[in-house]
Amino acid sequence: MTLFEHLEELRKRILRSLVIVAAGFLVCWAFHEQLYAILERPIKPYVDKLAFTTITAPFFLYFKVSALAAVFLTSPLLLRELWGFVAPGLYRREKLYAIPFIFFGTFFFLAGGVFGYFVAFPFAIDFLLGMGENFVPVIDINRYLSFIMTILLGLGLMFELPVLIFMLSQLGLVTPGFLMRHFRWAVLIIFTVAAIVTPTPDVVTLCVFALPTIALSLLGVAASALANRR
Repeated sequence: MTLFEHLEELRKRILRSLVIVAAGFLVCWAFHEQLYAILERPIKPYVDKLAFTTITAPFFLYFKVSALAAVFLTSPLLLRELWGFVAPGLYRREKLYAIPFIFFGTFFFLAGGVFGYFVAFPFAIDFLLGMGENFVPVIDINRYLSFIMTILLGLGLMFELPVLIFMLSQLGLVTPGFLMRHFRWAVLIIFTVAAIVTPTPDVVTLCVFALPTIALSLLGVAASALANRR
């Protein structure tokens, strides 16, 4: 394939992904109030209701909630589109990893979201609002949603690290020895990416992102060793 053929293939995959997410959005929109109630649950012990300052804020809130849920709902199909774009450049034996890639990619993405919802986000909320216990919190719904969306999607993507390392090992681009020799640089990169993804500048939220990712990078090294042995 020429460069323009690759770009055309990429355009088709992106359009298909948008259609997939749009279909998932329509499904999730039917349950937008229930989905919002789930996302609101971690903040309920601290405030009765969230606030909004513009007339259109509730509509856009439900829109973003449904879009977020659609991404998680359709993640297996999105990963399939990603694999479909990469697969033409792989050898025949490498194409056999399509199902494991989609399965484990979906598993780790959802695991990152679950970790963010049940562990990272409540911990960050408890720490940040604990600093303002002498004040009355008035939390805007848009900022609250942006905060939790960043944590859920950010951790979902960062939890894909073991799958990425395994695939790079299968392609012969990295080895366990290479990963361990440059592990300190990996830690630096992880903290840098976590600092970019983290919605707040505090160190606690940064560590909530970075430390699990470092553990996952070690899991990726173990997966690389398995791939290298095979």
